[in-house]
Amino acid sequence: MIGIVMSIIAGAAMSFQGVINTRLSEKIGLFESNAFVQGTALLLGLIAVFFFGKGDFSSITSISKIYWLGGVLGFIITVTVMLAIGSLSPTYAISIILISQLLVAAAIDAFGLLGTEQIPFLWTKWVGLGLMIAGVVVFKLQISH
Repeated sequence: MIGIVMSIIAGAAMSFQGVINTRLSEKIGLFESNAFVQGTALLLGLIAVFFFGKGDFSSITSISKIYWLGGVLGFIITVTVMLAIGSLSPTYAISIILISQLLVAAAIDAFGLLGTEQIPFLWTKWVGLGLMIAGVVVFKLQISH
């Protein structure tokens, strides 16, 4: 149950963050807003480590270097979400982002990438993905009365 609740919170936060970051970038600039957002996240992350951290930063050298790309991906995500929402509506941009996330996550599962358990991408998942894409198309239709 905690996973479902956290997923709902994450999805809502991502939608709000995308719009907030886009509006911020319209006023102060794309990369300036990204620096502000990432800097704030860094500060909050350091505070969380100070109060709640139980790990060990020195262990970072013992893991695959591919896992060091989280920060790079954070930068890419923040910038591309702002650009997508700035070019499209928040609903349309987030819908496409969700479909992309689902497709890539399914590929990660199907191939067992990045240390995940391999889970086959069966026909039912293709149908679900197709329904999501159809939903975005229907949602985007402009029907006037």
